Amino acid sequence: MGVDPARVPPGQYITEKFPVLTVGGNPPFDLDTWTLSVDGEVERPYTLSWDELMALPQREVTVDIHCVTRWSKLDTQWRGVAVSDLIERAGVRPAGTHLMAHSDGGYTTNLPLEAVHDPEVLVAHTFAGEPLEPDHGAPLRLLVPRRYFWKSAKFLRRLEVMKGDRMGFWELGGYHNDADPWQEQRHWF
Repeated sequence: MGVDPARVPPGQYITEKFPVLTVGGNPPFDLDTWTLSVDGEVERPYTLSWDELMALPQREVTVDIHCVTRWSKLDTQWRGVAVSDLIERAGVRPAGTHLMAHSDGGYTTNLPLEAVHDPEVLVAHTFAGEPLEPDHGAPLRLLVPRRYFWKSAKFLRRLEVMKGDRMGFWELGGYHNDADPWQEQRHWF
């Protein structure tokens, strides 16, 4: 049985593997001291411990993911907390328009707030029924399946609501700010 070609963006190939691409090494973490912060242009900034994050309502999604390096992996299964729930809890101020994801190791990536209100956008801790492996962003990563996968930041530690847009790590290096795989928005040039 073949795959519906409408599921695969232009210029992509399907892989059964889950390739690993990381800026720098995998940072160590200790779940007893690990935290996730939500701050910036919000009324109620807060920080969650691992146990507090796990006590929030959890969501499971099955989505296709697409990497700028041209691979696509279909029907991936994830579990985590909806980013929209985290942002709503903080209460976005009227000036808040964008989100910057901050990771251990200094990696950042940006998104318009409307993109994170998609119900499939999670802070994900589980992949294929197992806790995330370090190579895939343990203990927590952003999952933004409608964008190239560099927008799904690994080793997530902070969600900053911003007034206006600011480019992240790869965007400053020439990657397209929007990263829509269906438009092949790989680079600015």
